[in-house]
Amino acid sequence: MNEWMNNPAMENIDPAKLELIRMAASKTAGKSGRDLVPVMMALITGANKQGLRFSPDEVSLILDILKEGKPKEEQEQIDRMLKMTDSIFRRHGS
Repeated sequence: MNEWMNNPAMENIDPAKLELIRMAASKTAGKSGRDLVPVMMALITGANKQGLRFSPDEVSLILDILKEGKPKEEQEQIDRMLKMTDSIFRRHGS
């Protein structure tokens, strides 16, 4: 289930962020693309409360990992979510 943790790109992420990602991953297990939206928003909000900011690249990496093994339709839902979170980053990132 946590094979994504072995992704080499995860090695460069702050340990505090990794812990938040682990918690989000446990909450997303078995969920569809549409159901990932509230979990990702909670992940971003939780990070912000701790003074952490996920870069757009980190969010893309997380979503790419979540898409692995999902049907094409769910991957497209996740892509739509990425566009949504990207607009949120632009509004809150300044």
